[in-house]
Parts: sequence; C-alpha cells; structure tokens
Amino acid sequence: MPTIATSTHITLTSDGVALISGTTVKVVEIIADWLAHGSSPEEMHFQFPHLSLAQIHSALAYFYDHQADLEADIARRLERVNTLRSQATPQPTRAALLARLASL
Repeated sequence: MPTIATSTHITLTSDGVALISGTTVKVVEIIADWLAHGSSPEEMHFQFPHLSLAQIHSALAYFYDHQADLEADIARRLERVNTLRSQATPQPTRAALLARLASL
C-alpha cells in the first residue's frame, strides 16, 4: 500500500488514514484517547510507551491542522459503536450464569 509522507512522524496511507510513522497506530486513536481523558502528552506517553513524545506531539499537531475531519471520523466511529451495541443481544450476568449452573 503506497503512503504519502506528511511529516517525519505522520504518514498518510493511500486511502487517507493518518498513521504514526513506523507504526500501525492511527492518529485518530491517539486523539480519541486524548479527548476522552484529557491527558497531557507525558501521560499519553506513559499509556503508549512505544511512541515517542515527538510522535504524540505530532499527532496532536495533526489534529489541530485537521480538526473537523478527525472529529467527524470520531463521531462516525461512535455512531457505529452505538449501532452495533443496539443490535447486540444482552449477555447474561455472572449471577445469571451461576444460577443456571446451580440449577443443573
């Protein structure tokens, strides 16, 4: 799959997905974590030790340069999760499973 370099730390795939260069980590994954938890880059580095602080800062900079697109991508992903969740059948709780087991 050919790639297009956008910086030394961010690479775009041929279908426009921004990745941390040299990894399979999508920028949107870093940004979603940052938006959900409000972590500092140093805290994010603790959560993603395989990424350098420079790579994390590059992901944040890429977000600010492409904020509308990434926010729309996150919204689409959240909508997809909610759709799948609404279609899933309820799973039994541990208590329900133990009750079934006890009745055998």
